[in-house]
Amino acid sequence: MSDDTPKDLPPAAQRALAEAAERRAKDEAEAKARPKEYGGREGPEPVRYGDWEKKGIAIDF
Repeated sequence: MSDDTPKDLPPAAQRALAEAAERRAKDEAEAKARPKEYGGREGPEPVRYGDWEKKGIAIDF
C-alpha cells in the first residue's frame, strides 16, 4: 500500500484503494503493450466514452 493512504480509513477501504491502484497499474501496462495506432483519433476511445465528434461536429448514430 502507498504511504499517502489516509490511516483513518477502515481496513476494507484501504484494501479497496490498494486493489484500485493495482488495477490502474495493470491497465497502464496493457495500454503500453498495445501497438501504436497511426492515423487514429486522439484521446480516449470514442466508443467507450460516447464522444462521437470530428472537427467539432457531433455525430449521433
